[in-house]
Amino acid sequence: MLSYLEMDAGAVIPLHDHPHEQAGILLEGKLKLTIGDESRTLESGAMFFVPANVPHQAIAHDGPAVVLDAFSPIREDYAKLMKGNDFSV
Repeated sequence: MLSYLEMDAGAVIPLHDHPHEQAGILLEGKLKLTIGDESRTLESGAMFFVPANVPHQAIAHDGPAVVLDAFSPIREDYAKLMKGNDFSV
């Protein structure tokens, strides 16, 4: 499952975990990403991987950021949000 995310400058995705593997690419901007005990500031074009059940957090750093994430298996919680739209699953 793909997820496209536009983050305003300073926006925070709080520390969380889920049973899905997550991979992503930072399409625009800078992102301070914490995965487990490691934090890095990523720049446009950087890719990342979050194993299942590992706590992680993201902060749009020095301006807005655009991220494309891929999840496996699909995020049923995200799929439910899309039901009833033109793109329902």
